[in-house]
Amino acid sequence: LRLRPNSDADIPLPRYMTAQSAGMDICIAIEKEVVLQKGAIALLPTGFAMALPRGYEAQIRPRSGLAAKHGIGLINSPGTIDADYRGEVKIAVINMGQNPYTFRRGDRVAQMVIQKVYQADLREVKDLAETRRSSGGFGHTGR
Repeated sequence: LRLRPNSDADIPLPRYMTAQSAGMDICIAIEKEVVLQKGAIALLPTGFAMALPRGYEAQIRPRSGLAAKHGIGLINSPGTIDADYRGEVKIAVINMGQNPYTFRRGDRVAQMVIQKVYQADLREVKDLAETRRSSGGFGHTGR
């Protein structure tokens, strides 16, 4: 759903950029340029909302080119959009680069991947079955 069809008709809706793309590129619907300083965070509007089927989520992921070239990532990566959310999709970006970065209207800033979701049936228990790893955590294999 285009939330502002009159003012944002020029902003492409999410789309796959190649035939075998896993993620759809998402463009931003900002009115004027946004300069993101080093270390700063911004929430950028996309101008659309959507309805996912029950049992699915949309994962919002960074674009590798922005990350590798400019240090632009997503503060909560991957972000999750639940099937019952109907508000505007917004992209929470962070500048981890060394220089300010300027976002312009229509820029592709993130990717959206649609995934099946399974809800677990959690049960409290008195103990857990032992495994070879047991409670070995970070670095337990020696590397």
